Amino acid sequence: FRFEPAAAAAFTEWIGAQRGSSGPECSAHAARLRDAPVRHHAILVTERSGATVAGGQVAVAEELAGLYDIFTAAPVRNRGVGLALCRHLLANAAAQGARTAYLQVDAGNEAARRVYRRLGFEDAYAYHYRTPPAS
Repeated sequence: FRFEPAAAAAFTEWIGAQRGSSGPECSAHAARLRDAPVRHHAILVTERSGATVAGGQVAVAEELAGLYDIFTAAPVRNRGVGLALCRHLLANAAAQGARTAYLQVDAGNEAARRVYRRLGFEDAYAYHYRTPPAS
C-alpha cells in the first residue's frame, strides 16, 4: 500500500463517493478543506494496482490533532490498512508539533473503535444529534 498526499478536491471526491455524497456536498467539503484556518493533511491509500482503498485526514492546530474522514473500502478491511493510515496521519501531526489527538466515531462502529483503541484512544464522552419531529 502507498500513502499519497491528496488535494482537497481529489480527497473529497473519493471520500464522498464512499459515503454516497452528492456532487454539491463533495464540492462544499473540498471548499471547507481548502479554506480551513488550520493545517490539514489528507491522504489517499492506494494498492499496487493503483486503486484507492482508504483515505483520511488530520487537522493540526498547535498541539492538537483531529482525525477526520477515516474510511477503508470493504475489500481491504481487517488487513491493517486503517490502522496504518491512522498511524501515518498521527505521525504527520506529531511532526507538526501535535501532542494530543482526538476523533469522533459512531458508538456502533465496533471495527473502527477497535482500531482506535489499538492507537490508545478511549471514550471521553458520548454525543447525539437531535432533529425536529417529522411533520
